[in-house]
Amino acid sequence: MPRQTSRQSSPQRSSRHKTHPVDELLPIPRLALYGFQHVLAFYAAAVIVPVLLGNALGLTRQELVHLINADLLTCGVASIVQALGVWKVGARLPLVQGVTFTAVSPMIAIGTGAGGGTAGLLVVYGAVITAGMATFLFAPLFSKLVKYFPPVVIGTVLTIIGITLIPVALQDAAGGAHLIGTPDYGSPKNLAYALGTLLFILILVRVGQPLLSSLAVLFGLVAGTTVAWILGDVDFGVVEQADWLGVTTPFHYGMPRFELFPIIAMLVVMLITMVETTGDVYAIGEITRKKVDADTVARALRADGAATVLGGVLNSFPYVAFAENIGLVRMSRIMSRYVVVAAGVFMIALGLLPKAGSLVASIPHPVLGGAAVSMFGIVAAVGVQILGKADLREERNTLILAVSLGAALLPTTVAPFFDRMPDGIRAVLDSGITLGALTAIALNLVFNVFTGRSTMDIDWDDVEDGAVARPGTGALPHYSLPG
Repeated sequence: MPRQTSRQSSPQRSSRHKTHPVDELLPIPRLALYGFQHVLAFYAAAVIVPVLLGNALGLTRQELVHLINADLLTCGVASIVQALGVWKVGARLPLVQGVTFTAVSPMIAIGTGAGGGTAGLLVVYGAVITAGMATFLFAPLFSKLVKYFPPVVIGTVLTIIGITLIPVALQDAAGGAHLIGTPDYGSPKNLAYALGTLLFILILVRVGQPLLSSLAVLFGLVAGTTVAWILGDVDFGVVEQADWLGVTTPFHYGMPRFELFPIIAMLVVMLITMVETTGDVYAIGEITRKKVDADTVARALRADGAATVLGGVLNSFPYVAFAENIGLVRMSRIMSRYVVVAAGVFMIALGLLPKAGSLVASIPHPVLGGAAVSMFGIVAAVGVQILGKADLREERNTLILAVSLGAALLPTTVAPFFDRMPDGIRAVLDSGITLGALTAIALNLVFNVFTGRSTMDIDWDDVEDGAVARPGTGALPHYSLPG
């Protein structure tokens, strides 16, 4: 028996010395192909935040184009740093970085409270830069607090993000916030564009191959915009006037303004983003069977912080690992982090092409709204999936979810309550995502942490042995209860 055991374990020991799929350097043609696939799967979601914020603040088309280019450029740099790793910055995992949806509502509240337009952007950027610095410095400590953010918290936060952003998508489907109060808002034509785009995406997912499904949102935006152009509802004149090459300059709109309450609001956003990134890092660890520890989480969070500071300097926004691309890694089974590096190079190239940004800015609001419904709905669905790992038969976990959802809906259903608050406090609390996430974190502390209840940890020995979440399967991770 001992000899038989030795023969069985020897190959396993030798296999551990092989290059892990995450660290495999693929041939350049394959890197380019798989990297461009990540860009296509990521592109629509990457640009939706600057589009939503720019429209809400009343920016001109040219200013909106600059926001999109700055976003893509920063996404590329951030993704390269996260995947490749520089010093103690970057998880060295196949994680694509993009602007977090969590920041949309708080940034709109901050920007409009500061008067809107580019003046509002300056206050947003001051808060973004400060919060990015704090995230970078706080990363090592936060990585040791992972046990205080079990699946019930991470799942609740992601579900709240999706649920609270869907109304934003529906507002665009009706024609955009700028049409509220006019006969065109909610017109049959606008709803037809939105519904047609959404149905086209659903059809591609239903009948398409995996690659086609991963590009369904992009194809939906192209198809919807094309139909609107044929019917005379799209003007590509700005695209023709845009330059082919443009460089994003630091502080393009002026020097940032640093104000206390907007900074507090963005610090809360980054706290929630750190919870989200932590969940994403563990998710990609399960998919790739690569061990994730506190140091890995700390390096990932430092990358978020550094990218967020860079975003504030280069006229962009807070950054986080994109869940959409984590799903693509699972579907394609291509786990090399160098594929994400290649994707980052493509993003930088796109960020230097103003014509590409102006083309995206020309997408009609209803078409964008129809596509956004599916994307924000997917975010909520990912949250529900993570909640499936929590024991919701336990009353305390159920209350964490229930009360947090209620808190998240408060700003959108009883807006006058927040209208009576001082502007600074409104910037912190007048966001369903912020309020709901803070409620989930606080209730978990009260119900689980302060009472000494055990929290779930992933058994990484099983992960590395291939017992959990094999790519392409629906396997759930194996959990153990510490202590």
